Amino acid sequence: MLVLTKAILAIMIGFIIAVIFGLIAIPLLRRIAKQKVSTYLERKHHDKDGTPTMGGIIFIIPTIVATIILLFMGKIEFSPNLLIVMFVFLSYAGLGFIDDFLIIKRKNNVGLTEFQKLAGQLVIALIFFAIYMHGGAEPVLDAYTLGFKIDMGWFYGIFLLFVLVASSNAVNITDGLDGLAGGLSVMAFLAFALISWNSGAISGTEDIAIFCFVLVGSLLGFLVYNTHPAKVFMGDTGSLSLGATLASVAIITKHEITFIVVAGVFIFETVVCLIQIISMIYFHRKVFLMTPFHHHLEKLGWDERDIVKLFWVIGLLLSMSAIIFGVWI
Repeated sequence: MLVLTKAILAIMIGFIIAVIFGLIAIPLLRRIAKQKVSTYLERKHHDKDGTPTMGGIIFIIPTIVATIILLFMGKIEFSPNLLIVMFVFLSYAGLGFIDDFLIIKRKNNVGLTEFQKLAGQLVIALIFFAIYMHGGAEPVLDAYTLGFKIDMGWFYGIFLLFVLVASSNAVNITDGLDGLAGGLSVMAFLAFALISWNSGAISGTEDIAIFCFVLVGSLLGFLVYNTHPAKVFMGDTGSLSLGATLASVAIITKHEITFIVVAGVFIFETVVCLIQIISMIYFHRKVFLMTPFHHHLEKLGWDERDIVKLFWVIGLLLSMSAIIFGVWI
């Protein structure tokens, strides 16, 4: 019962702060951070032109503020693992903020180049790896539910870099419809909050669980403004941060395999994009009408809200399966 009470309190704190902060932030973002809709999407999304971006701050700042408050109140304890998660959360948010800022400044959809963005992601991931391994982590992929453990040696570092960078980009790719990435992230972080709480053998995971619960509440507060019709977009500020943070929690709690299940929709969207790119390069033809896949469904005539609801249902089923896989079995 205490776990349930703490979880509800953490979600409530995050939600209240995010809703209040959104009331302050959105009018300011309307003045300085209007998004220009891509020319490829103007027919379907012309009414969204001028919607403010950088909305990720609506769940990033409340999550950090609430976590700091809980630390000072002694409700959660500071640990190296919690520090790593917060570092990843803020660092990738900062990288996304730079990208969004350049897009706004240039008044088009060109921010950081793909190389610059990837380089920034890799630098942050390398710092994460250095801190994580310095804390005594072993280069082992441990899937205890499946009954196997693999000592990856030096390859473990490459594996962690790939997971962090791929995850941040996967959420970024999925963030294309009102409420889509935000809603999927609520389910994913809720799943990993419960998984973290049940990873007691690892230092600081209960505190990471509280952080995840606070983030879930903040995301729900953000969705008040981001569901159709969206009053604000999360931008790269939010999407890069969410993907990398989700991966960092999975790595720290030793649930990298479970992460594949939780992030199933994000991974699917990314794979679709890769298939399209490979097909265009080698066969000079499209497999899908448009990528990511949610835009393919739009081209087929699906309503945006129906696509979001379908993906939410799939994300919920995957998250529930991951909780059973990662906690119960």
